[in-house]
Amino acid sequence: MRVRVPPPVPPCRDLRTMTATDTPLHISIAAAVLSRADGRVLVVRKRGSGIFMQPGGKIEPGEKPADALVRELAEELRIAVDAGAASFLGEFAAPAANEAGAIVTAQIFAMPFDGAVSPAAEIEEARWIDPAAPGDIVLAELSRNHVLPAWLARGGGD
Repeated sequence: MRVRVPPPVPPCRDLRTMTATDTPLHISIAAAVLSRADGRVLVVRKRGSGIFMQPGGKIEPGEKPADALVRELAEELRIAVDAGAASFLGEFAAPAANEAGAIVTAQIFAMPFDGAVSPAAEIEEARWIDPAAPGDIVLAELSRNHVLPAWLARGGGD
């Protein structure tokens, strides 16, 4: 008996048109909840986007998530952080904010940071927000529905 194996389904780029057989593109990232002593946390906005999110970025093949985070924070915000100072907050997944049809899976780390940041690379803006009341900014689904609630449930912002 011969079994016919269907060809692989290419990644779908639009969640609105996905069917049960489509496979979304998956992106693995490391990101941070950088918090100040006053309880505010840092969010960033990429150039050309109106959506704010936690700073961080893609994990390179063979790279540890904490190492990716240190590299991304240096590239995007020109800050040096110690991976040893980061505590793991959790792993969360949600539709990607800036890549239609993609799902982002994030390793989230929390760490205190009271220094200055300088947006660089693809980051156009950085803001310190109250995680319980972020104001009138648009937050990525990952930040809004997963990361910030987890941070607050852990006692962040106190």
